Amino acid sequence: MTIDDFALAATTNDLTREPEARGAADLVEFRMDKATDPIAQLEAYDGELPILATNRNQWFGGKARDAGRLDALFAASRFDAVAYVDIELETVRATEWLTGEFRGNDVDLIVSHHDFDATPEREVLMAIIDQCADYGDVAKVATFPNDPSDTLTLLGALHEATQAGIDAAGIAMGELGSHTRVVGHVYGSKLGYAPLADDESEYAPGQFPLRTLRALVDATRIDGDAPATEGLGDDVSTPSGLSLPN
Repeated sequence: MTIDDFALAATTNDLTREPEARGAADLVEFRMDKATDPIAQLEAYDGELPILATNRNQWFGGKARDAGRLDALFAASRFDAVAYVDIELETVRATEWLTGEFRGNDVDLIVSHHDFDATPEREVLMAIIDQCADYGDVAKVATFPNDPSDTLTLLGALHEATQAGIDAAGIAMGELGSHTRVVGHVYGSKLGYAPLADDESEYAPGQFPLRTLRALVDATRIDGDAPATEGLGDDVSTPSGLSLPN
């Protein structure tokens, strides 16, 4: 699966909910680390949307145990519906042979880096993106902003990476970074993430429900397309200080 422009992933731990994502999402991020019987769910999956498989341990913000985590992710990559696998930069550095194994199952790799405490300086962040791109098809970075200027650092790095021909994706986490989930595509981000409404798993602060984010992304496109705001309802919650278009 090639991402030509921008793809929105519906994040869920329950693949039976895939029909709810249709019409808003381009793919499903399946959080295996938060799922019950993830391999059984993949075996039973007959949905329309391609799957991005993610299986994080606690060191990277997930719930998977270290033992068997990568084996389960590799098993997931064998399913035809799985188009992408997300693997952390730190993991792939230690096990470089994994990239060839995953690609042997005809999946593309999103190599990701998470900083839950801060946002590195622009030069450092660019070096991280470059390293992710060395291993993966999409370089993903998620950082924590302690100041509004940190969000500009992230967006600037995404723009620079895009101008250099790198397929990159990025978000600033938390309430302060919530707007980067909306406008990241303007700066070249290839991927956005949004949970399905009422998903039983806990997801990061600052996230928008899927259809809200879809409408906000479409409303901020700069390619001449008419804004699409029909997904904005009265029942959606938004981060404090952010107003939705009418």
